[in-house]
Amino acid sequence: QVQLVESGGGLVQPGGSLRLSCAASGSIFAIVAMGWYRQASGKQRELVATINRGGGIDYADSVKGRFTISTDSAMNTVYLQMNSLTPEDTDVYYCNGKIYFSMTEWNDFWGQGTQVTVSS
Repeated sequence: QVQLVESGGGLVQPGGSLRLSCAASGSIFAIVAMGWYRQASGKQRELVATINRGGGIDYADSVKGRFTISTDSAMNTVYLQMNSLTPEDTDVYYCNGKIYFSMTEWNDFWGQGTQVTVSS
């Protein structure tokens, strides 16, 4: 099985920064893409940023210019640097991995979520 473990959430003042990390481990054959999503209570989970194996990156319009997604060289760990945070960024952030766990089988795997709260 594959596990994604997130860290780095917390409370920050408006205008501040946080860095989220997510480490993938377990029966990993290959990683196709890693990303971050967020979800507020009662709302749908939405894309924040993704990065694929070829280096392609996509951001939600609301975070462009403020957030940066990156990975380590093996793509086993994905980071989300969040700058200029606003109260509207307050959400639970989830790590996602599109990961092959065998030569022919892949799945969407999710972390447990980490709370980010932006408040003065």
